Amino acid sequence: MEEYRKLNIKEWAVEDRPREKMVYRGLSSLSDAELIAILIGSGNQDETAVELSRRIMERVKNNLNELGRLNIEDLKKFKGIGEAKAITIIAAMELGRRRNHSDVLEMDKITGSKDVARFFRPIIGDLPHEEFWALFLNRQNRIIDKQRLSQGGLTGTVIDVRLVLKLALEKHATSLIFAHNHPSGNLDPSDADKKITRQLKESAKIMDIPLIDHLIITQGGFYSFADEGIL
Repeated sequence: MEEYRKLNIKEWAVEDRPREKMVYRGLSSLSDAELIAILIGSGNQDETAVELSRRIMERVKNNLNELGRLNIEDLKKFKGIGEAKAITIIAAMELGRRRNHSDVLEMDKITGSKDVARFFRPIIGDLPHEEFWALFLNRQNRIIDKQRLSQGGLTGTVIDVRLVLKLALEKHATSLIFAHNHPSGNLDPSDADKKITRQLKESAKIMDIPLIDHLIITQGGFYSFADEGIL
């Protein structure tokens, strides 16, 4: 019986090799796994780069947002993914986030909670940890600047109210919007969320800088304190 020998990518038909397939058929013809295979370049002794990439995607349920939540150590658990390849994948995912955010920046006027959610989802929507951000607006509700105020674990973040107001005054902001993410995917505000919102609202009011909204952002949706009438 002829011994079975696994083909490597270079021995595949030209149209089945990811790089050649991209050249001859275009980017849209490639699957997510094939695009990742181009990034990592090679697989391991048992799998081609495409097969390894397919296994990685299967592990994250073929969800690129879930892939974006993996860190270097998570990726290194896959046989054939060392630190360099893990860093390459993470860098590519970060570029994707930044491209999305660059598109959003073209929309710099806030007209409602959907605009705020659209602005922040590329920044914090798929993070594995919690971050708290502020938007500083002028009188036309146009964005002056954004600022990450804190970064924490899954249990929450700590906000320095005095720092927020100092930044608002320095930037000559006339109104504020806050947003933070819930990595768990739960959109319900916690008691701590409600407490910090009240503190920020009352403190900003003293400085005559109204708090317009506070959003909780997840991959799949958002919660607006203003829309729910509890701001």
